[in-house]
Amino acid sequence: MKNSRIAIIMSFLFLVDFCAAQSEVLQISNFGGTPNSDITQAFIKAWTLACASPTPTKIVIPAGTYMLTGIDVKGPCKAPIEIQVDGTIQAPSDINLVQKGSDQWVRFQYINSLTLSGQGVFDGQGADVWKQGRAAWKKGSSTSTKISMNLGFNFLNNTIIRDITSKDSKFFHIMVLACNNITFDGVTVTAPAMSPNTDGIHIGKSTDVKILNSNIGTGDDCVSLGDGSRKVTVQNVNCGPGHGISVGSLGKYTTEDHVAGLLVKNCTLKETDNGLRIKTWPSAPGTITITDMNFEDITMIDVLNPIIIDQEYCPYNQCSKENPSKIKISKVSFKNVHGTSKTPEGVIFICSSGVPCDEVELNNIDLTFNGAPTKAKCSNVRPIVIGKAPACQA
Repeated sequence: MKNSRIAIIMSFLFLVDFCAAQSEVLQISNFGGTPNSDITQAFIKAWTLACASPTPTKIVIPAGTYMLTGIDVKGPCKAPIEIQVDGTIQAPSDINLVQKGSDQWVRFQYINSLTLSGQGVFDGQGADVWKQGRAAWKKGSSTSTKISMNLGFNFLNNTIIRDITSKDSKFFHIMVLACNNITFDGVTVTAPAMSPNTDGIHIGKSTDVKILNSNIGTGDDCVSLGDGSRKVTVQNVNCGPGHGISVGSLGKYTTEDHVAGLLVKNCTLKETDNGLRIKTWPSAPGTITITDMNFEDITMIDVLNPIIIDQEYCPYNQCSKENPSKIKISKVSFKNVHGTSKTPEGVIFICSSGVPCDEVELNNIDLTFNGAPTKAKCSNVRPIVIGKAPACQA
């Protein structure tokens, strides 16, 4: 009898603990958020309640189309929060109607254990901005300080973004800044090839970032690493259209931090303007290092400049190349890269004459241009060649 009582008590305590651990579900409709309406205030109310809750909470935005002028939600919160979005959330197409003073339309900051999930779409409605071309970003223009990114993840720890879609951002789609342990899994990023400055996922000053099993096609870099990026993995990602997977550009500012520890593995790049790229500015003051960059098991399909290190990066020729880049690049490997190039040079290494590249490895590179093997153009570097790879020419 005593053992039976103990078993009953233990079972009761387990059920109490189990129920306490279950997420409280907050439907956006309970806060006034309904399809075909602006849910800005409804989301803020739901977030405020979730953030104050001592138990895990899920905010649910079901199927339907919703409007959102912009949100900037912050922690710290008392327990993990999941936001499940299954609807389409639209930003104002007019940049003057997006939340004032924000360069990110939907922003999350200073939170531990955030999950953003669901089959939903964040639609930035950026077409009106793209029509203006480079003029929209010209310093001093009426629009340059108002153009917002779709999603900002800033100062977050232990974060998962799963299955959601970012569509037609006015500017970068996703910014990752000062985060630790953040994973993107099954994410879709989409914008037309002609949409300027619509980088897919840009990473800066963050550690342990994973981009997995995702499809990214934009008018700029699919993935880009800014300064301070460390321990980044990009795996099973399809990239294109866009400008490829890039490290940089770097070296423009003295405040930049070192970049180290990148693995790009089992990715396919299709009809991108560049493939795997590291880019730094010439005649610039930055003196950081870029090291331990690894690219392996990569498929190229009709890619311009499939493999490129460019330490004379100077878009639109609006800078001087008089002085070499001060950025030191070392320990870079390209392994098992195959497919087709749209340029005769499948490999271009333009390293700095001031600080030449060290320990750059080409291992089993099989790229063709119009059916013939591609060439390699190299300066200020002596690649380590293993297996098949084009011989360097000046």
